Amino acid sequence: MRRFFILSCFTFLLSAGTQGLAASPPPAEPDPFALVQIPILTVTQKQNIRVVYDIKDDVWDAGIGKGLYYARGLLEAYKSQGVSEKNIKISVVLHGPTVYWLLKEDVYRQFKRDEFDFNPHDRVLHELLAHGVSVEVCNLTLRGKGWTADDLMPGVKLVHDAYTRLIDLQQLGYAY
Repeated sequence: MRRFFILSCFTFLLSAGTQGLAASPPPAEPDPFALVQIPILTVTQKQNIRVVYDIKDDVWDAGIGKGLYYARGLLEAYKSQGVSEKNIKISVVLHGPTVYWLLKEDVYRQFKRDEFDFNPHDRVLHELLAHGVSVEVCNLTLRGKGWTADDLMPGVKLVHDAYTRLIDLQQLGYAY
């Protein structure tokens, strides 16, 4: 009798355990096509932002010099994250083969050797200046090309040389 009781208990426990397993659905496999939500980090520094661009490569994007295009895009990126323009200081320092981007129309045409060409940087320069960006040109490059400050579009600043200006701005806390 004792043996029958133990066997009955064991059978009961075994059937109860398997019924519990059968009652729960198998674990669901992840949907390989489901979009995964990854949190997007945003800026934490929203005041006293200082940035300097070293623009020395004559590379274009969207019809203008890439460095000026990215400087304009940076302003938009900060704005979209709730950073006020008054909290951002950007300096762009052009030197080497990029200086012609900031020439007045007539000098630009002479440089391009096309009397019908126009300088596409005029508009983006005005936008950058209107947003408080300091647009600076290396005087050594300018002189080396035979141009003067009078050949530059209005609002462009002249710096002694690009490298000491870049170093100076970095020492003043500007991110490079």
